[in-house]
Amino acid sequence: MKDSIIKLLEQNLAETYTQELNIQKCHWNVEGARFHALHVMFEGQYKVLFEYVDVLAERIRALEAYAPGSFDEFTKLSDIQQIKEKTLDADTMIHRLLDGYKILVQNLGKTAELASKSGDRETEDMMVGQIETHQKNMWMLRSMLSTKGH
Repeated sequence: MKDSIIKLLEQNLAETYTQELNIQKCHWNVEGARFHALHVMFEGQYKVLFEYVDVLAERIRALEAYAPGSFDEFTKLSDIQQIKEKTLDADTMIHRLLDGYKILVQNLGKTAELASKSGDRETEDMMVGQIETHQKNMWMLRSMLSTKGH
């Protein structure tokens, strides 16, 4: 089971990195009436993801495996698609980032479940904490799309 957990952690690492890059790209390129709010929110989110990249890589190392670390490896391992367009409107950015978070949360959940079954409480706890953070970020992104109260 340890090898299966490591494979999932490698995928989680690749997806976290891809999501971080996507959010950073949106942070740099967002425009419009919500510029400031989104620019600040995106920055907060990519900084947390950057920290999680390191945590995931170090967990892989703690399990006595080597962490992937190239764009090629991450592209192969990640189910999250890179945002390749030069320009996107703010709502499209938000939708694309939500899609990435959905994939990330789903796959972190698979890792947590397998870690729980194998008695790897440390990995399970790490996944649960990251899922909680990502779900909060999803809520914040969805709230930026809401037209309630307008």
